[in-house]
Amino acid sequence: MDMLLEASSMAKRPCLCANDPGCRHSHCCINPKVSKSEQMEDLLEAFLDFSDSSSALSLHLSFEKLLDSRACDSDQSLLIDRALRLGSALLEAGKRSARKRASIHNSMTWALPPDLTIKVFSMLDTQSLCYAAATCSMFHKCAMDPLCYANIDLTTVVPKVNNAVVSTMIQRAGKVLKSLRLGIVPGPTLSPGSSQPLVYTIRNSVDAAGFSWNDKRSRQGKESSILTRSCLTALSGDTGAAGALLRRLHLYNIERMDNTALCAALSACPSLLDLEIVGLHVELRQTLMSVSTNCHLIERLFFESSKTGRDDSLKALTCVDLVNNCPHLISLALRGFKLHDYKVRILVKGFQKLKYVDFSSSYSITGTFLRNLGSSTGGSLLEVLILRDCMHLKEVEVAKFLSAIIAGDFRLLRLLDISNREGLASEGDWYYRCYNSSMIPIKQVLEERPDLCLLAEFPSEGSIIEIEQMIDILNSDASLSSHLSSHSSESSVSMSSSESSYNSDQGSGNEDGREAGYVIYEESSDEVDILAV
Repeated sequence: MDMLLEASSMAKRPCLCANDPGCRHSHCCINPKVSKSEQMEDLLEAFLDFSDSSSALSLHLSFEKLLDSRACDSDQSLLIDRALRLGSALLEAGKRSARKRASIHNSMTWALPPDLTIKVFSMLDTQSLCYAAATCSMFHKCAMDPLCYANIDLTTVVPKVNNAVVSTMIQRAGKVLKSLRLGIVPGPTLSPGSSQPLVYTIRNSVDAAGFSWNDKRSRQGKESSILTRSCLTALSGDTGAAGALLRRLHLYNIERMDNTALCAALSACPSLLDLEIVGLHVELRQTLMSVSTNCHLIERLFFESSKTGRDDSLKALTCVDLVNNCPHLISLALRGFKLHDYKVRILVKGFQKLKYVDFSSSYSITGTFLRNLGSSTGGSLLEVLILRDCMHLKEVEVAKFLSAIIAGDFRLLRLLDISNREGLASEGDWYYRCYNSSMIPIKQVLEERPDLCLLAEFPSEGSIIEIEQMIDILNSDASLSSHLSSHSSESSVSMSSSESSYNSDQGSGNEDGREAGYVIYEESSDEVDILAV
């Protein structure tokens, strides 16, 4: 035992039996023809002979005698420390050898070659890939291939992922990164066309285990599982190589993300085709400006506000720039924003390939933007139109739109959602809600267009809006009320006369009808009066 613990200093000690020709203690004699590694192997083999349980007691007694032979307490402590280090080294050596043997065994018994294994791993979700990488050395080596991280999905129900994890995954993917999904989602992924909100506040959440977010944060101490504004920094690192070929970016409820960080990430993603933003505290105008500047190939844009009905930052000039710089847009969803009809009209009529539109929970849309969409270039390709829970959506505008469908417009439309939990607004006063109006020709539409899925769900009777919510809406809409009222008088026409005028842009509310361009009403001193598309 003493010789094994002091093997490193054996060569400097004279052998006690060096002059005895009959000595056969090969473990204590220095043979110049034997290498140090061979001496160590002989000593280790002799030491491992004591590994069986019957020799455990004798090994313990021998070590105690060895300690007793040291008179100084510091020498005894040093000997114990060296014994612990030797035991740890042997333990790690044994584990490494076991893993190596298991990896060799797996490589011999695993049916797939490494390239096909990598292909299979690339089809796994990120969490399953991490589990596979922890299985054995062979799987770990295959799981480190960049192709396995081309589609990164780090969405969770409760906070589990931090910036370091995101950065590591992005660095592993490198230039092959195609898809990145981050953040907190309230539940399973919703099907296309669903209008259920995805905004999620983690501080008020309770997961399946019954622990609130505040409890979890106190246990985590340093909030190690929180994504911050710098979680996407790796996309622009290494001269932006990671984000250069990124096609899809989905961000959910990252509360610490701000406009600067998001715009910096978008500037590193020139090939982006699919952008989904839910519950981020970022401004609509700045985000769309960044998309317009950096993401010219984008085909799908989904943006849901973290504060429904409060973001009124969008300007008409921003809409025009987005239309001109992103001509390939097919799907557009702006949910929970204050979108005025003339701005919406710029977007819907401007995008020539637009098929999917979702303006759910917009507090300012009245429906006048729907006029003359079916017979014009912009809007004629619409397949899905969702206007669920638009507070100011007027009953008369919905009726006119459905009449246009009956007349033969919007032949490609397959889904229309005009449901409203508060009912539709009346023509004269939006405080007066309409729930079961005979003015809307729903039955005729279904008879004329059996292929159209029409969702028109309204409460059986008026529900009561909280007083605080109503006051907040009134205060936030104070600047808009005069604008809407000035145009409501122009659009207040009877159904008998509206059939002939519906396909004309005259009197359409807050936009002009000239096909050559859009008349943009002045919003601020820095806004242009007339912008031609």
